[in-house]
Amino acid sequence: MPIKKAIEKLETTGKKQGLPKVFEIDEKMSKRWGTGTCVIPDPKEVDELMKEVPEGKLTTINDIRKKLAEKHKTNIACPITTGIFANIAAHAAEEMKAQGAEKITPYWRTLKVGGEINPKFPGGVEKQKELLEKEGHRVTKRGTKLFVEGYEKKLVK
Repeated sequence: MPIKKAIEKLETTGKKQGLPKVFEIDEKMSKRWGTGTCVIPDPKEVDELMKEVPEGKLTTINDIRKKLAEKHKTNIACPITTGIFANIAAHAAEEMKAQGAEKITPYWRTLKVGGEINPKFPGGVEKQKELLEKEGHRVTKRGTKLFVEGYEKKLVK
């Protein structure tokens, strides 16, 4: 399902919600995330990290989370909001493309855990498969999901 006005969400969510926000992980959340601190990033930070991935290279949402945590000196970056903001960045990229932008965030280079292609990104897995294969990546199906083979060797450092 497309996100309506993704560009607007990408540009305004951080300001409206006072992001980025760093907080202590409470007892309830610590069962899942461990102890320490967590950052809820600004959507633009997620978009910027996605933009840094050059053609032929890849990243994962977990690698983006690690970079955000390092930047904000926290133990983790929120997995839920980071994923949501990656999705917003991907949809904003397609909105920008529809408006005539030549250079957009290469969202198809951001994979899920284990090299899985994100089915929530614009065009679904088939469109991303096509874009990834154009860049020289090998995509295979495992069950109902698509994965980039050997993605670990192509990760941005």
